[in-house]
Order: sequence, then C-alpha cells, then structure tokens
Amino acid sequence: MAAPPPLLPYGRQTIEDDDIAAVAEALRDDFLTTGPRVDAFETAFAETTGARHAIACANGTAALHLAMLALDVQPGEACVVPSITFLATANCARYVGAEVIFADVDPDSGLMTPDTLRAALARAGGRRVRAVLPVHLRGDIAELPALAAVAAEAGAVLVEDAPHALGGTMRFGNETARVGDCAWSAMATFSFHPVKTIATGEGGMVTTNDDQLAARLKVLRTHGMLRPDGGEPWWYEMPELGFNYRMPDILCALGLSQLKKLDRFVARRRALAARYAERLASLAPRVRLAASPSWSDPALHLLTVLIDFEAVGRDRRAVVEALRARGVGSQVHYIPVHSQPYYRDRYGALDLPGAAAWYARCLSLPLYPNLTEADVDRVVDALAAATA
Repeated sequence: MAAPPPLLPYGRQTIEDDDIAAVAEALRDDFLTTGPRVDAFETAFAETTGARHAIACANGTAALHLAMLALDVQPGEACVVPSITFLATANCARYVGAEVIFADVDPDSGLMTPDTLRAALARAGGRRVRAVLPVHLRGDIAELPALAAVAAEAGAVLVEDAPHALGGTMRFGNETARVGDCAWSAMATFSFHPVKTIATGEGGMVTTNDDQLAARLKVLRTHGMLRPDGGEPWWYEMPELGFNYRMPDILCALGLSQLKKLDRFVARRRALAARYAERLASLAPRVRLAASPSWSDPALHLLTVLIDFEAVGRDRRAVVEALRARGVGSQVHYIPVHSQPYYRDRYGALDLPGAAAWYARCLSLPLYPNLTEADVDRVVDALAAATA
C-alpha cells in the first residue's frame, strides 16, 4: 500500500534563517527576559498598526485579561462576546469576575453584527455592560464604526479581539484604517501563536491610543509594581494586584524579525486566498467560502469554507477523514462558546441560530505563506472528492 502524502496542516509558522539568527543574537546578549528588544518590538508594532502605543505580553489570552484589568471591569458587570470565537474571548471577562453575554453572529461570516449586538444587550438584565469584544474572525474585520456606536449607546467600550487579523485593512465610507489602529476602539489585542500571521512561539500585544490605558497595561503586566520617582534605587511599591505577563526579549527578537516580513506574508496569504476562491467556485453551492464583508480587506489567518453536509451526503467527520487520507489537514473554528459545559451550566441553554448555522457548516483548510499554488490545487481536489 502506498504511503499517504505528507500532511498539509491547516496552519503553521514560517521561520527562516534570519529569524533563527535574530534569536541566536538575543541569546548571546545580556537580556533573556525584559530587555531592549521588548521596547523595540513594541515601537515597531505600534508603527505597523498605526496605534500610539503597543504593549507586549505573554500571549493573546494575557492581552485580553490585561485589557479587562486596565478598564477596571468589576465583578457583576458584563461583557458582550460573540459565541463564535476561541474560549479566551469569553474567559477574560470571567477572570475579573464579570459575566458574559453571548452575541449571535452572521451565519455566513461568523462575525458579530450591530443587530446581534443589540439583541445581546437586550439580555443584559440590568447589569452594567462595560465592554464589547468583537472578534475579527479568520481575519475578516467586524463592522467597527457601527458596533462602536451601539456599544456607546449602552455605555460600553469596544475592545477588538484581533489575533486573526494583523495586516488587515478596512474602508468605511471615505475612511481607510488598519487593524489595531484603534480608530473605533479603546484597545485591540493580538496573538503571536505559531499559526498566526507572525509568530513568536507564544506572545501577545495590546494596542491603544489612550496614554493612561497604556501606562496601566504596563504596570499590570509586571505584578502591579511601580517605581516612584525620587525613591531609593531599589524601591518599588505594589498598590494593586498585577500579573507576571511579560514577554521575554528572546521572543521579541523573533517578533521583530517576523514583523519585517509582514507585508510579504500578507501578500502571500491574499494571493493564496484568491487561488482558493478561483478553484472553489466549481464546488458551489455545496461548498463555498465564508462570506467577507465589503469593507474588509483581510490578510486571512484562516481559509474557512462552509459545507452543506446534507447536500453532500456525508457528515463533517467523514469529510475530515477523507481529506486526511489525501494528506490534507483541517480544523473547525469554532465550537460555539455558549455551548461549552462551563457556560451552559452558568447561563443555561441559549438559542443563537447564527452561531449554530456557522458551526454546522464550517471547516478551515490549509493556509500559510509556504503553501504553494500546487498545494492549494491539491487541497481543492481532495475536497472535491470528499464532497462529491
């Protein structure tokens, strides 16, 4: 029996010789943890996104937690989160004792919309809503101006959960913006997990244009420690509880090297997404790409298709296994968070039909810069056979 072809994973890092050299150079220097490369990475990231400040931290979950802490979200208050996201978007509210109100999503894009946000706010039950956390799912950008307006009517601020979306741009009317510039939000959070647009192994970032939030984020990521001016050189004070959420110099060295390649990575992801769109057109209507809003020009992190499994005559597991037999990896993004046992036990069963419809059809296919056009063709051919 012939060996199966090498597996194409749904996502993977692109690490090159200059990335390795940058980390090796950091290892030879004096600082392994908090050193000059942290400041350099933050400065470069702020310039790349167009934000006034960028604050590096341990990972994307830490970035979300720090954002909630910086806003001083309190127990008993509430945050609105789309149900189609990774667990961390909801969990960050619970870390500070806040309750989660799950918003439904557009069934074809997976994104929170102004209408689904309004419906979620109507379920607040008298609780003060402090933050709304739209997720730029797959890299496609949520309708930020409209979401910000709805949030403001409720007295809440927007915090963008943007780990999928680095390098993406958007256009609302005559205004063009970059993901992370915080034109409509208090903060935006990012992750540098290996499958993201740039990788540091683990690592995260918060961008903001608010000087006070930036200062607070920096204190909270380092145990809440302050060094008062004019004090003894060894003196520090901890007026409030913080966390050890610092990002090491070694990882920032890799981040700096990767950030220099962002334009190339983005261009490659867009070219591969265009190839997928061309090839997948022949599989419609049983298979089609997830919808992309008109205002969004993403650097897609995930290439997600929506499959009509009933029309195909196979369930998702059978399709996943058929793809894997042909050397094609895939993944599901995401199981609706409101259906997780912890949240179901806390809030009861929720009827969010958009999230259910998205989950019932979604499947993410391989997408990363080192993928070739021939790889894309192989993936689509395998998907055609698996859904014939």
